[in-house]
Formats: sequence, C-alpha cells, structure tokens
Amino acid sequence: MEVSKAFIDGSASFLAKDFLPKIERCIERLTDEEIWWRPNEESNSIGNLLLHLSGNLRQWIICGLGGQLDQRQRQQEFDERSHIPKDKLIAKLKETVLEAEAVLLKLDPDILLEKRAIQGKEVTAMYAIYHVVEHFAMHTGQIITLTKLNTGKDLAFYDLSTGIPRPRW
Repeated sequence: MEVSKAFIDGSASFLAKDFLPKIERCIERLTDEEIWWRPNEESNSIGNLLLHLSGNLRQWIICGLGGQLDQRQRQQEFDERSHIPKDKLIAKLKETVLEAEAVLLKLDPDILLEKRAIQGKEVTAMYAIYHVVEHFAMHTGQIITLTKLNTGKDLAFYDLSTGIPRPRW
C-alpha cells in the first residue's frame, strides 16, 4: 500500500475504530451529571470536550478538506453549561466522526501536500489530518482520566475490537 494512502486510512481508523469506541465506553459509564462535572471553572467537562472534538473535526476535516462551509463557533464549545444529555452529545460526535472518516477515505492521497486555509492558518492537508488525530487522541485521554476520576473503575478497553492492526513484536 502506498505510504500516503496508508497514512490517510490509518488516521481514519484511529478516529473511528480506536478513539471513538473508547469515548463511547466512557460515556456509557457516566450519568448526565458526571458528563458535565468539572473539577474547577478553569477546567473543561467531558460534555465540553465532546462538543470541542466535534467542532474541531468538522472544521479541520469535513470543512477544511471536504469543502463544506465552516460555521464553527469554537468558544461556544467551552462556554456551554446547559447540560446537553449525554445521548445527544455522543450521537453528534459519532455522526461527525463517521462523516470525517468518509471524507478521509475519499481523499486523493496526491493532495496531502496541498495547502488549505483552516482556522486562520495555511496548512497542508497532511498537517490537518495529523493535527486532528493528535488533538483527538489528547482529548480522548482527558475524557478517560475524567471518567476514571468519576467512576473509580477500570474501563476494560482491552475487550474493545478496535480494528487497528497491532504489531506482533
């Protein structure tokens, strides 16, 4: 498989088959109240992080690479305090991840070094993908930590079938 195609396919797989199932596992174990808990006003709740992941993924992949109109209101993702139910939050994130996955899987690998204007920056398509995967991974880790703080339980991720190939070494 060509390296560029492998990078795109692997990135889509990390988002949809590794990070999303871990977030879903976390959300299953929490109440709506716990989703919106924050240790202090300077920290984000899981609810805010879910809105933020949806916004970032939409802006960078669906709009930035997929050509849809970018109407993101980033600060609203962090300002939200209305306690949107967890079912709506996870449905929105899942829909966004699947839409982004579709954009990535249709992406021509030859455009990875083409420049795009995203979030006021001129970046390559490859940078946009790399940024989104890194960003999603970081916030997935925060969601996992907040879930463990709230539940005090092991999240048993090893039983998830992620579809991500694991090295045999």
